[in-house]
Formats: sequence, C-alpha cells, structure tokens
Amino acid sequence: MRRVKQIILSTILLTIFSVSAHAQCAMCRGTLESSVAGGDTTTASNLNIGILYLFVAPYILFAVLGYFWYRTSKRNGQKNKALSSITG
Repeated sequence: MRRVKQIILSTILLTIFSVSAHAQCAMCRGTLESSVAGGDTTTASNLNIGILYLFVAPYILFAVLGYFWYRTSKRNGQKNKALSSITG
C-alpha cells in the first residue's frame, strides 16, 4: 500500500510541476511554414504521419504487453483451478 501511495504522490507532483514545452523546434516550424506558404503540403503531411507513428507506438506496446499478461494470468488461473480440483 505504501508503494501505491508513493506512485500516486509522484504522479501528482510531476503533473503539478511539469514544465511547458513548445510542440515543435524552431527549425521544423520554419521549414513547415515556408513549405506550406509555397504551396507544398507534402512536408507537413509527412510530419503529421511521423507524429501519428510516434503517438501510436506506445499504445501498441502496452496492448501487446496487456495481452500477454492476460494470457499468462488466464493460464495460471486454469492451473490453479486444476490443482484445487485434484487436491480436493
């Protein structure tokens, strides 16, 4: 229980004292503004695809880990059930 309280407190403190950051570096922003102003939207489109790729990757990782965790716990539950039926 103490560990859970530490995690919750750490999360709250990190959320409260977080530092705001700009979404893009100056070079990326300048390149995008000049390419869009010139009528070329492929650079902006490619950057958006890259952002989506980076955004989705952690969710896929957590989904795969969650699946393996579920599968392992289900197998362990079946083993425990089989052992309890044998031992009476």
